[in-house]
Amino acid sequence: MQNARITLHPSKQRMQVQADGILLADSTNTLELRERGYPPRHYFPREDVRMDLLTLSETSTYCPFKGHAVYFSLGESWDIAWSYEESIEGMEAIAGKVAFSEEVSG
Repeated sequence: MQNARITLHPSKQRMQVQADGILLADSTNTLELRERGYPPRHYFPREDVRMDLLTLSETSTYCPFKGHAVYFSLGESWDIAWSYEESIEGMEAIAGKVAFSEEVSG
């Protein structure tokens, strides 16, 4: 998917996310989202994320280029991950997938 601002690139490279020594995500099936002015983010399929360790936070945001996002926390680490539950037209590929903040990525 491509538009003037965002490109999506399927990745088969193994990507992992850890926080506080806990493996939160491990996948060879992510979507790399590149948005002008922001660092690249990998969106993980939920089945590759330890959703049982994350709690839904009260935070939600709206991006005119991607849609409505909800956020997840891990213990006292607030809003370390997000998901576009309601993506806009053209961004359906990231709907329901989970991305992580830079602090815990990699």
